[in-house]
Amino acid sequence: MPTVSSEELAAAAGVNSAKLRKDFSYLGSYGTRGVGYDVEYLVYQISRELGLTQDWPVVIVGIGNLGAALANYGGFASRGFRVAALIDADPAMAGKPVAGMPVQHTDELEKIISENGVSIGVIATPAGAAQQVCERLVAAGVTSILNFAPTVLSVPEGVDVRKVDLSIELQILAFHEQRKAGEEAAVAEAAAAVVPPVRAANHGRKGPDGDLPAVMPA
Repeated sequence: MPTVSSEELAAAAGVNSAKLRKDFSYLGSYGTRGVGYDVEYLVYQISRELGLTQDWPVVIVGIGNLGAALANYGGFASRGFRVAALIDADPAMAGKPVAGMPVQHTDELEKIISENGVSIGVIATPAGAAQQVCERLVAAGVTSILNFAPTVLSVPEGVDVRKVDLSIELQILAFHEQRKAGEEAAVAEAAAAVVPPVRAANHGRKGPDGDLPAVMPA
């Protein structure tokens, strides 16, 4: 039976082991002193608290390049999410197989949500269509939305929206790259400021054998 200690988990997570043990106690997982935590059972407990031990049917609306990529993503099933339907407004897409599923027209959206008990919707439409799609999803009973459209959605109270903006993620990375470049430039500037005085201080000094030393303290 594979086990893991709180110290190992704390080191991997970068937290205090005592705090980690306290947090795990809320899951009903106390571990065994001197042995640690049963890995398989611990994973189950965390998954249960995250709501990942049940089947969550999901609809993806907007099967363009991004929507098709999401449909083909293999990580949903392993986390308890089942893609129940792929929906697009383009009549030419209707019936077209994507990731092994036929795309359905948006005229069927409400029926699909009702028949599959869908509470989570993914919007991957162009910005101009996103709000209308959002309103139809909410009216049909969807209470959680993952939004990939480059726009801010307005939803009523009780509906959760998570926005995924890839351009913002890239901007964050660009900020870190800029900061790293600035730090490297500062180090180089500091080094350049130190080297000339050291050389000047050693100018004309000779070592024991009459040779100029490479570096001598001032």
